[in-house]
This record gives sequence, C-alpha cells and structure tokens, in this order.
Amino acid sequence: MSESQRSEQPSLFPLDPDPWVADALDDFWVARVVFSEPPFGPYDYLIPDDLRSQVQLGCRLAVPLGRGGRQMMAWCIDITHSRAGTPALSSNGSGPVSAAPPIWDPQRLRPILSIVDTDVLLSRSLLQLASWISEYYVAPLGQVIETIIPAGVRAGAGTRPISYYSLATPQRDTWESLRLSAQQRAVMEYLARFDVPVPGHQILQQAEVGSSPLASLVKRGLLQVEVRRMHTQEFVVAPEEREQSLQLNTQQRLCLTRIMDAIESQSSQPILLHGVTGSGKTEVYLQAIEAVIASGRQAIVLVPEISLTPQTRQRFRRRFQRIAVLHSQLTDPQRHWYWQQIAAGKVDVVIGTRSAIFAPTPHLGLVIIDEEHDGSFKQDKSPRYHARDVAAERCRHAKVPLVLGSATPAIETYQAAKAGRSLYLSLPDRVESRPLPAVSVVDMRIAESIGKSGRSLSRQLRQAMQETLNDGGQIILLLNRRGFSTCIQCPSCGEVVKCRDCDIALTHHRDTDIAVCHFCDYQIPAPNTCPACRYEGIKFSGLGTQKLEAEVRRQFPNATLLRMDTDTMRKPGAHEAALHSFRQGDVSILLGTQMIAKGLDFPNVTLVGVVNADTGLHMPDFRARERVFGLVTQVAGRTGRGPKGGRVIVQTLNPDDPAIAAAAHHNYLAFAQEELQTRAKLGYPPFRRLTRVVVRSGSEKQAEEASMALADAIQNSFATEVEPASFQIIGPAPAPVTKLRGYYRFHFLVIAPSTTNVGQKIHAATKHVVLPSEIQWIVDIDALDMM
Repeated sequence: MSESQRSEQPSLFPLDPDPWVADALDDFWVARVVFSEPPFGPYDYLIPDDLRSQVQLGCRLAVPLGRGGRQMMAWCIDITHSRAGTPALSSNGSGPVSAAPPIWDPQRLRPILSIVDTDVLLSRSLLQLASWISEYYVAPLGQVIETIIPAGVRAGAGTRPISYYSLATPQRDTWESLRLSAQQRAVMEYLARFDVPVPGHQILQQAEVGSSPLASLVKRGLLQVEVRRMHTQEFVVAPEEREQSLQLNTQQRLCLTRIMDAIESQSSQPILLHGVTGSGKTEVYLQAIEAVIASGRQAIVLVPEISLTPQTRQRFRRRFQRIAVLHSQLTDPQRHWYWQQIAAGKVDVVIGTRSAIFAPTPHLGLVIIDEEHDGSFKQDKSPRYHARDVAAERCRHAKVPLVLGSATPAIETYQAAKAGRSLYLSLPDRVESRPLPAVSVVDMRIAESIGKSGRSLSRQLRQAMQETLNDGGQIILLLNRRGFSTCIQCPSCGEVVKCRDCDIALTHHRDTDIAVCHFCDYQIPAPNTCPACRYEGIKFSGLGTQKLEAEVRRQFPNATLLRMDTDTMRKPGAHEAALHSFRQGDVSILLGTQMIAKGLDFPNVTLVGVVNADTGLHMPDFRARERVFGLVTQVAGRTGRGPKGGRVIVQTLNPDDPAIAAAAHHNYLAFAQEELQTRAKLGYPPFRRLTRVVVRSGSEKQAEEASMALADAIQNSFATEVEPASFQIIGPAPAPVTKLRGYYRFHFLVIAPSTTNVGQKIHAATKHVVLPSEIQWIVDIDALDMM
C-alpha cells in the first residue's frame, strides 16, 4: 500500500483504539487483507495475541469495516511483525512489504475479529500467482482470489462440522485419581489409546456412552475439542480397464525426448508441440505424464470445454488411476471434494477446462494445454485472464515445462517459437503414415454447384454424402450458426427484426416458432407481419443448423441424423449420449456447430462437409481469418483417422481467400507466414500489445463522451513516454455490437510495445478521470473479443 493510501485508510475506521490495544503497543503483528468487493483494499489489521498462531497467509478473516464496524470477510495476503515506531518486517518469505517498509501506529489499527477458515484455502504459490494476475490484468486481488478458489470450496460444499476430541493432558496420573463417573472414565480410557484426536461419533459408539460425558469432560478441562469440516460423500469414479502405452514413431519419440529433457532440467521454457490432426500428440502427452508421476509429481492438462468429451476422459482414466476431471457439470460438493484430494497430493493428473490451471497441486511437475489456440482459454469477465499466459507464469515459478499442443497454433504462440522464446517441436505426419484427407473446395457462386435453387448442400456434397452412406461410412456436417433462419426482414420496407435490448437481428427457431436474440436470450413469437409497416409477406432468410437439418432429412430420408448445438445439448448428459450414439454407429450423419469440430476421434467418419466456410470470415476483427482457418482445419481433421481414409468438402463464396486456400491444403506454415506479414505491417499482435477498453451506458451520448475522456487521458500519458510514437490509440468508436443488453457501447484499442505493462499504465493514466456513476468500463488486456 502506498503512503497516500495508508494516510487515507483511517477515514474508514474510528481513531479511538480498544482499551486492550493501548497495553500492547511495543510489539505487535499486522495482517494485510483484501476484499472481493468494494472497497477492495488492501487494508491492515492488528492481529490479537489469541489469534496470532491461527492467522495464516491465504486464509479468510472476519474484520470490522468502517465507523459502524460492519463485519466483512477478507483474505489475508501478508503478515508482518513490527514494534511501535519501527519499520515492519514481512514474515511471508516473499520479500519486503513495500519499497519503503511501513511504520504503523497500532492505535490506528482495528483488531481482527475471528478466523473464518481452519484450513488455508490459498497456498503461498497460488497467492503469488493471484498477485501476478491482479497486476497484469488490472483486477482487484480479492476478486482474483475468489476466481481461483471455487465457490463450492469457499462454502465448504458437501461437508459438515464434526467434533474431534483428545485428552487435555495425556499423562494418566493427572486424571486417574479424579472423581469421574463410569461413562466419563470410559471416555478417558478410550481416548488414552490414541495419539491423535478422535471424532465424537466414534467415541460414542466404541465407548458405548452418550454425549453428556463428553460435554462435562470438556467443561472440566479434561478434554480438548476441535471442529473439522468433513466430507459427507466421496466421489470415486469406477476404474476403467487399464491400457498400455502405445508404440511411438520416430517423430513422437523425438518430441517426447525433448519434453523429458525439459522436465529433468526443470526448464520452464514453453514448448510448442505443433502436430497435424491425428499425429499422435495425445500419446506424447500421456507418456510425458507417466514419467512425471513416476517421479512423484503431478500434472495439469487443460483442454477446451467442447474437447472434454467422454472419449477424452476415458482415455486418460485408462492410463492413470488417480485422476480428477474438472468441468462445468460438476456440482459444488464434487468440485470441493476434488479440490481437497488434489491439495492433499492424492491426485496425479488434473484434467479440465480453463480454471483447472488453478488446481492446488503441491507437487506440480508438468502443465499441458491441448488445442492451445482455442479462444475459450480467455475469460470474458473480470479478471480477464488467458489460461495460457497464467500457465506460463505458474510454470516459471514452479520451474516446470509448459507444453502447448495444437494443429493450428495461435499466431502469437507460433511467433514466440519462431523467435526462440519457446521450443518448437513438430509432428508433421499422421500416425501409421495415414494421409491427411483430400479437401475439395466448392465455389458456391457457381450455379452448377448449387443445383436446385435455394439448397444449402452443393451437388458435389450431396453426391459424396450418398456415396458415403452407401459404403457404410459416417458423415460430419459443420455449420457454425444455430437456429433455422438467421434473418427476419420485410421485403417491402426493409425493416430487420432486431432484439429490443441489443443491436442484433433475431434468429428464427422453427421448432418453437420464436425469434431469439443469441446474445441476451430475448424472445418474441415469430412475426407473421412486419412490425414496422404491417406487410404480411415478411421474409425469413439465412441458414442455421435447424434449416440444414430439415434439408438433410429431405434429401436423405433413410439416414439417421443427429443435430448437436446448444439448443439440443441443454440437458445434463446430452452431449455424452449424442457422441455415444454416433460412436456406436446408431447415427450416420452428425450435424452441428463448432462443438463437433474438436476432440472427436471416430475412425468410421469418412466424409466431412463444411457447409459454409465463410461464417465469421468478414467479421470486424483482425483474427477473423485465423479463426476460420483453424475451424476448417480442425473439422477436416475429424476424418481419415481409420483404414477407410476420408475426404473433406468445403463450401464457400470465397474460394481464393488465403485462409480457405491454406486450410484446403493443410498448410499451416504458409497461412501463418502470410498472416504474420500482414500483422507486422499493421502493428498488431504478436508484434505489439493490444488492449481493448469498452465503455457502456444507458445513454449513447454519455458512453461516447466517457470513452473520449478515457482515451484522451491515456493518450496524454503516452506523450511522456521515451518513444511516444510507439503507442497508439485507435478510436473511440461505436463497438461492432453497438447496443448489448440495454447498454450502448463504445470502445477503443490501445496498441503498445510488446514489453509494456499496458494495464498499469492505463490504470495510472485514468485514476483521476471522473466519470458519471452510471458509466461502466472495462480494460481487456491482450483482448481476443473485438465485438
């Protein structure tokens, strides 16, 4: 805390100390705490003598706040020892509290009220990581900590308090001569057999007594009692049939050797494992993890949510016995139970989505991020961290390798490897020398490709589907737009039916005959007439998965078809059941959005059709081409994994686009090279840092004025830099989605040198900008979302 902050702190507290405080002014301990809600802190509190041995870093404390002494829960982030009038010395082992050690007046410090947690929830290493996230992403530390610690863990979900008893004095001669009832003596005799506390229910059962003898012995000071929260249920998954390691090919062995060298040398340099789809990256992961476990350490594996399929979970469970799978469908008690198992070192492998990077592994030996390019690794609410960068920081402190695996690495990741900041490993061929599937690009501008007017399936794709079905193969069709019709428009006056609260066209869902906003879920009955001019011939156009499903059923009435999108996969277990049906061969055609593009390995899939490769290609986002290339490449990789081989048909209105052309040739390196050249000219990542500032308000004018005030303040601060020309602000301007959930949105981009801590500069530049209370604004460091 700065001196200015410290001088302001007393305004929140009464200045008159409690009487007992004045008697202990020469020697005292201070806890520094933060809150998860305003005021975030940090603030300093006196540690009472009776709590001194219990207060620990990473535990929660009950403290008074403000003149009324409102009780608040706070996180302890530092403990310091001081004498009145002398500089403080930190006892947390992480260096000085601040550049200038503080000198406290204990009369101005309020004492802690109580300890909330008997067990420390946040380890020293995770506290250090939280501090880094807070500084880098400009987020309150208390908020970051509560992102790291799941709500179910904080609430003790699935546990109940159990009293444990032990003898106050274990020497028998101190209590044998006392006057005790028969039941009291039975309790004492029973506990004398143990060197550790015993749960009360066990004493009642084994000593055959009631609860009153325990209470009376505690009252007499003969027994000590402590309350522990214990789980009411264990969540043990039935073991899978064990699977032996597979034989690696030469390329895989070379990659594994380099990863093993990094593990043994405790190198934290990131490793990019760039392997085409079906090249055996997962087997390399598994064998690296086996070596880590053999050395007594733990591994964390991060995957996108849509890739965490039953097939993926099963493959890991067949190789490792002590595994925790963390995903969004876990209940709070399950998540809490797994958290404690991991922290106790009873789990060897943690596999999960973005937040699994915070798993409390005490013996971390390796972190792997599969499909590292996936945008879901970036959180879209505060703190807006990217799991890849957080993992790199955690690995750096733990001195363990970070393996980043992908067939289509993020351009930033590839450039880091190209520049030598990461180790580059390549798996350019599929296992067993299987060829990559042949890709045919169909130009949908040519009428002969479409055939009958209005069809979304080209003649080439329909013919290939029929041949595949005749041969007993399976088909995957990708269309990354859900609903039936994506636009409802009046041909008379041109009115587009939009969301009431968002600047977004409503999508028609024919199964329920409603029009839905896919941003805020606003719904209205599908209109029969134009809401503006009452014209009755309103037109439903555009293509979504529902309309595609209807067309496929018409074209192939005898084929079994399954649609997978967020509309059909809402029920718990629906995702697993759908993939199981497809794996068993009960379904011939799997149709859906991007959730079917990754993490699937079905050898009988011999045809993949990309129905509209242009979806997202022309978004106002410099990463649009990269996303399209990645999606087409990933879904193409779902075929050709078995002895039958496979093929891919890509339908597009932009066959000459570099992203489409490179994906058709499975040529990541050519795409990356061209993309890097373009971004270098524009000064975009990975060559410079990009931060997005978004301002929103119920008033459009107010949002615009606030965004201009913030942008001006930041621009003025950059004028004092050594090289002010290296900093640039683009905007402010209305966000591409100008109105969202009832708020008008303006944004601007801050582009700075790649070595700059942009977040702290923005924070310093804007801390004195006064905005109306109804203005809300966010800073998104290393932003991925430009909408």
